[in-house]
Amino acid sequence: MYIGLDMGTSGIRGILVDEAGRVIAEADSPLVTAHPHPGWSEQDPDSWITACEAVMAALRSKAGPAFRNLRGLGLSGHMHGATLVDADGKALRPCILWNDTRSEAEAAALDAMPVMRAVSANIVFPGFTAPKLVWVATHEPDVFAKVARVLLPKDYLRLWLTGDYISDMSDSAGTSWLDVGARGWSDPALAATGMHLGQMPDLVEGSAPAGTLRRSLQDRWGFDREVIIAGGAADNAAAACGVGCLNDGLGFVSLGTSGVLLAARNGFAPAPETAVHTFCHAVPDRWYQMGVTLSATDSLNWLARNLDQTPGALAGRLPDRIGGPSPTLFLPYLSGERTPHNDAKTRGAFIGLDIATDQADLTQAVMEGVAFALRDCLEAMQATGLDLQTVLAVGGGSRSPFWVETLATLLDLPLSLPQAGELGAAMGAARLAICAATGAAPETVMTPPEIASVTDPRHDLRDAYEAAYARYRAAYPAIRGLSQ
Repeated sequence: MYIGLDMGTSGIRGILVDEAGRVIAEADSPLVTAHPHPGWSEQDPDSWITACEAVMAALRSKAGPAFRNLRGLGLSGHMHGATLVDADGKALRPCILWNDTRSEAEAAALDAMPVMRAVSANIVFPGFTAPKLVWVATHEPDVFAKVARVLLPKDYLRLWLTGDYISDMSDSAGTSWLDVGARGWSDPALAATGMHLGQMPDLVEGSAPAGTLRRSLQDRWGFDREVIIAGGAADNAAAACGVGCLNDGLGFVSLGTSGVLLAARNGFAPAPETAVHTFCHAVPDRWYQMGVTLSATDSLNWLARNLDQTPGALAGRLPDRIGGPSPTLFLPYLSGERTPHNDAKTRGAFIGLDIATDQADLTQAVMEGVAFALRDCLEAMQATGLDLQTVLAVGGGSRSPFWVETLATLLDLPLSLPQAGELGAAMGAARLAICAATGAAPETVMTPPEIASVTDPRHDLRDAYEAAYARYRAAYPAIRGLSQ
C-alpha cells in the first residue's frame, strides 16, 4: 500500500492506493486561512499536523487491515509558502502563503537584480518565498533573527513525519533561491536576500526516498515495517505526475481555484520575460512550464456568493454547447494576475453591463473571462517554443461542458476529459511514493488516464471568439489604470 497526501490551501486530501494505483480509501480534512490585513494570507503550520492526523486516522478506519501494509508515502503541497522555524524546528510565526501579496515591493526590488532571473528562471513574484523573507527581515526583525530554516508547507509536514529537513526540486523551484537549470540552491540568490545555504533543506528528486517515517508514528498507526517518505512535489508537478504528463507535447489545463495551463518539457527553456513559470519537474531531467491565472473557479465562487447561489446552480443556467461570446466582458483579476501581466494591484471588472443582463449572462461572462486569461497563458507559453499536442482538462470547472467548449475554442486545441477517478495531486504523490519505495522508473508508473471524451474547438465560432479575445486584451491597460 502507498499513501499520497496533498496539502491544498483549503485542506489536506489523502488517498491509499495499492501497487497498481487503485484507490483503496480516501479522506479529507479542512484547513483555515487567516487574512489579518488586506492582501495577507496565512495559516498555522501546526494545523497541518492536526489535519494530517485526521486524514491518516480516517484512511486507517476505512482501509481496515490493508492499512498496515504501507510501504511508502508521498507529499505534495501548495507552493511558495514561507514556513519559518527555529533551531528546534518550531514554527516562529504563521506561514505566509502563496497568495499573500504583502511583499510586492520586496519582490520588485529582487526582480531588478539580474542574478535573480538568471538563476531562478522566473520573475520574482510577490507570492514567491524569497521576497517574503525580505519582508520579514524588515518588518519582523526579531523573528528573522531566529530563523534557522525556511521550509515549504509540505516540508514542514515532512519534518513532523520524519524529523528531516528535506525538500524536492519542483517545490523548491518556486522559492527564487533555486538554480532551476542546475537543480541546486544558489548561493548568490540566497545572499541577495540575506539568507545562506545552512538555512535551506537538503534537496532530492521527487521520486527519490527522502527519509523514513518516525518509529513513534509507525507504531501509532500500526505499520508493520519501515515506511519510505518520497521527495514529493509541488501541487501542480504532482498533478502532472497523476495524469502522466512527463514529456514534451503533453499538458493539462486545470480549472481549479486558480487556472493553470501546464506543459511538460524534456529540456530547460526559461523565458521569464513572458511571466511564464519554468520549474523543475518532480522526476529527474524534466522541467515544466506553467501559466497561471489566479482566480478561475474562485471567480465563479465569488459570483455565486454575491448572488446567493451555488456555483453549480449558476453553471446549470448555461447550455452544454456555446453559441457565441457574451456582450458582457469579465476581467478575472480578483486577486491581481500572474501570467502574463505580473500585476498584483489590478482588480477585476465587468464591462458592458446592460439593464437586461441576468445571472446566466454574468455566469457566461465569468467563464469566458477565465478562458481569455488562460488564452493569455497559452500565448505567453508559445513564445518559448512550446508545441502542445495533447491537453487534458481537469479540475472542478471541467465538469461544465459549456466552460470546456469555451476554453477549447479559445485555445484552439481539443481538450480530453479523463474518465472519472482520482487524477489530482494526491494521486501524483502516491505515484511518487511507489517510485521511491520500489525503485520503479517514473515512466512505468505515471501513465496517462483513460479518456472519457474529447471536446473539439468550435471552428464555426472562431472569428467571434477571436474578436472577443481582442476586446479582452484591450481592456487590461484601461482597467489597470483605474485599479491603481
